[in-house]
Amino acid sequence: MFVSPAFAQDAAAAGGGLAVLMQILPLILIFGVFYFLLIRPQQKKQREQRELLNKLKRGDRVLTAGGIIAQVTRVKDGVDEVEVEIAPNVRVNVLRQTISDTFKPATADAKAETAKG
Repeated sequence: MFVSPAFAQDAAAAGGGLAVLMQILPLILIFGVFYFLLIRPQQKKQREQRELLNKLKRGDRVLTAGGIIAQVTRVKDGVDEVEVEIAPNVRVNVLRQTISDTFKPATADAKAETAKG
């Protein structure tokens, strides 16, 4: 009349391989979605940022993490510092990691437009 716990556990274990797979499958799917939507794009962005910092050269206009737009005056090899000019005759050293973006140099046409407007 009563089913012993041993028989109940044995009945669940009979289809155990499929049951375990059905429990693990949603976790695998969630990890896959997280990888392709969050982890992979972040790794790509970090790789692009590293390449940007490695390609810095004198004359580049950069944006620092503090929101300062400056022009690179000297790139020091083997050191994580870059000398930038934030105003005429005002030069400061910043860490490479604080540079968040670079700008293309303004062309003569763009300079003329800003002078008119």
